[in-house]
Amino acid sequence: MDETEILRRLELLRIEHRDLDAAIEALASANAPDQLQIARLKKRKLRLRDEISMLEDRLIPDIIA
Repeated sequence: MDETEILRRLELLRIEHRDLDAAIEALASANAPDQLQIARLKKRKLRLRDEISMLEDRLIPDIIA
């Protein structure tokens, strides 16, 4: 995966991460929030955050001290 592909993937993941934020907030503010669905969305959000971090690390070159 080259740098432009990584940047494109990062942008898509960040958009999905923000969308999950909105979905979680909407579910939580409902009269009878579905806690199981909220938990699943939060887990998905954490997996996205991990993938985003991994891709960001690939963009930063290793510096030998």
